Amino acid sequence: MTEDAADGNKPTAIVVMGVAGSGKTVIGEALAERLGLPMLEGDSFHPEANVRKMSSGVPLTDDDRWPWLDAIGKAIGETPGGVIAACSALKRAYRDRLTAAAGRPLLFLFLDGSREVLASRIGNRKGHFMPPGLLDSQLATLEPPGPDELTIRVDVAPPVAEVVAEALTALGSASGLTIPDTRAG
Repeated sequence: MTEDAADGNKPTAIVVMGVAGSGKTVIGEALAERLGLPMLEGDSFHPEANVRKMSSGVPLTDDDRWPWLDAIGKAIGETPGGVIAACSALKRAYRDRLTAAAGRPLLFLFLDGSREVLASRIGNRKGHFMPPGLLDSQLATLEPPGPDELTIRVDVAPPVAEVVAEALTALGSASGLTIPDTRAG
C-alpha cells in the first residue's frame, strides 16, 4: 500500500476507485458502515444508454462518461459531512472532473489487483451489467493515480476483510479520520 500525496488536506469525501471486479461496492459499503458514512454507488448514476452499451460489451467513451462523472461529483458535493462513493475513476481527467464537480477535496482509495484476480471476481458475480469482456478495455484505460494525487492504494488480492482493515488503517493515517474500533473485546 502507498499513501500518495497525503498532505494536510483532510477530505471526508472518499472515492473508492478501480476497474471492474476490484470490489468498489463491497469495500465501499464496508467502509461506509464502519465509518458511519453514507454510500453513493456510482453505477446507479449511469444513464440507461450507458448501461445498455456496457451490457452489450461496448466500452464507454469519454463523452459517455462526462455526464455520469458530473452527476456523481455533484452528489458528493451535495452530501453534507463525510461520504463514500464508488466510481471507477479510471483516468486522471475523470478524477479531476469528479473533484471539480464535487467542489471539495476528494481522497481516492485505489483498489488495485492483478488481471487474474479481477477476472475471477467478475466471473463470480451475479446480476451485474458489466460483462467480463470489458475488463481488458478498463485495464487499458486505467491511468493509476500519480504521486501528486491524494490517493491511497490497496491491493485487493487478500480476502475482503483484510482489504477493508488495510484501507481503514490507511484512511486513518492519510485523512485524519477517526476510525471506530468495532472488534469484539
